[in-house]
Amino acid sequence: MNLGKFVPARVPIIYLILAVLIIVGVVPLYFYGTQVVGINRERLKTNERLLQNTVARSLADDVAQRQTNLRTGLDNLSSAIQIASGNDLSGAHVSTPELRALLDGFVSKTDTLDYATLLNSEAKGVTAGRVAPDAFTQRELEHAFQAAREGRQYNGQPISVGSGKDAHVIRLVSVPIMVNNNFVGMIGAVVDLQFLINRLRDASQGGLEAYVVDSRGRLVASPNIEYATGQDMRQNELVKSFADQGARGLAVTNEFDLQDGKTTIPMLGTYSPVPVLEWGVVVQKSQADAYRSISEMQRTAMLLAVAAILLSLFISIIAARKITTPLQVLTESSRAIASGDFSHRVNIHSRTEIGELAQTFNTMSHDLEQFVHELKRAAEQNRTLFLSSIQMLAGAVDEKDPYTRGHSDRVTRYSVILAKEMGLIQEEIEKVRIAAQLHDVGKIGIEDRILKKPGALTPEEFEIMKTHTVKGGTILRPVGMLKEMIPGIEMHHESLDGRGYPYGLKGDQLPLMPRIIMVADTFDAMTTNRPYQAAMDPEYVVRIINSLANTKFDPRVVAAITSVFERGGLRLHRAGIVSEEQAAAAAATASDTPAAETQSQ
Repeated sequence: MNLGKFVPARVPIIYLILAVLIIVGVVPLYFYGTQVVGINRERLKTNERLLQNTVARSLADDVAQRQTNLRTGLDNLSSAIQIASGNDLSGAHVSTPELRALLDGFVSKTDTLDYATLLNSEAKGVTAGRVAPDAFTQRELEHAFQAAREGRQYNGQPISVGSGKDAHVIRLVSVPIMVNNNFVGMIGAVVDLQFLINRLRDASQGGLEAYVVDSRGRLVASPNIEYATGQDMRQNELVKSFADQGARGLAVTNEFDLQDGKTTIPMLGTYSPVPVLEWGVVVQKSQADAYRSISEMQRTAMLLAVAAILLSLFISIIAARKITTPLQVLTESSRAIASGDFSHRVNIHSRTEIGELAQTFNTMSHDLEQFVHELKRAAEQNRTLFLSSIQMLAGAVDEKDPYTRGHSDRVTRYSVILAKEMGLIQEEIEKVRIAAQLHDVGKIGIEDRILKKPGALTPEEFEIMKTHTVKGGTILRPVGMLKEMIPGIEMHHESLDGRGYPYGLKGDQLPLMPRIIMVADTFDAMTTNRPYQAAMDPEYVVRIINSLANTKFDPRVVAAITSVFERGGLRLHRAGIVSEEQAAAAAATASDTPAAETQSQ
């Protein structure tokens, strides 16, 4: 393996100085910083885990405490009802003013209750609260009543009621009223879980997301509107772990992956059980947010390292400036000359060899500038001679045919106007100019008896005349500079519908250059006096050309000549233009013979 090709030919001096300073000053700092960052990273990870654990346990304790307070309140209310009713809730006794007042007072003193009811053993009783139970709540009351008859407390599943802004999550809690182990009634209370949602929302800060699930992994409450109450959340690994372990035990903090569509998000999360309700409080945060402080610490360390590097660079640059600046000036001057700016000079004042090198460089630049100037002048002269030769050749063709004198110059002017109107770049316009100037050069090879015949051509003569396109290509093909112009010369009598000559090309087979020249050629032929045809009115000619769009002519070129003509951009400096009626008659007569197309152009 040849290692030489991978080694640069020149290593700047300043790079060597910089490399030494960086190795001495930065490398030790890098190893020290790596160790410090590693230690602090582990500490920050531990702190973040403790923070999540604390938040989850605090929420879980709050939920458990509220449930305990609610149960205590219901038990106290049950005792008060038994005393006030004398343990008799049958018939009208259940709806006495005293019992109603107790129920109203209980609801009004508890801000989380939307509704409460007192039922006797016949399921009759009184209600209190801000809302009336809907069908879902009524069904929960039936379940609670059945549990009360069996002497059991009832903790209903959270359900979402209402819609839009009025939507909220509730659950039903009930206690039986027992006298001597006999069921005499039930107290049911509808708890609005908005307090829990608000508490979860307050905890969901800084990228932390908090929500509550039940023992089966279904959502109880969340401030995130994308989640629905009762939604199965076990696709979350943390929730699945809680559901599998049950609603008992200690808080658990783990790293896990959360699948969001096709994206996998690394997460850090904690669940804390609420045994009294068999719920679990879940808090989670993406590792990017959870370990943001670690990223910031690493970023700070990186900035310090960069600052150290920049300081080393600054010192190195100052130290090496006097040596490297003259060399850099020479390098930039060499590049300027390489890019073609031979007027560039080196301005270095030094008594060292670098100063002598600068003087020699300036002398060389001056000589090169003079040489290039001479080359450019010679190239311009060659170009002028080339274009003049082309014009002379086209003029010789026009002189050979007395009926089309000046035809090549006019077609060239029209073609260039159309090319510019169509937005062609200057390079393409120049190609069109040369091709149009030489489009009839092949007529040099046509016998004078046919070329100068004043009348209509016979079919045999017409076939000979058609060969002028191929003859033109044959004449110019040996000239390498004219290679790209040959399609405009050979194909300017083709037609989009394939009825042209010499190759019968159609559609996309025909390049743009001959499409432009054929329209310009046709316009000049029809607006020029010929022995077989009087010059037609230009406006009428433009209409004829438009009628042949998409069949003979390219519609883009037709649109261009129409636009230019309407602006007055096609000026005709010739006499003898006939009226539209005379032109139509002449065109009709000329179109009856094969010579019409050939002789008209």
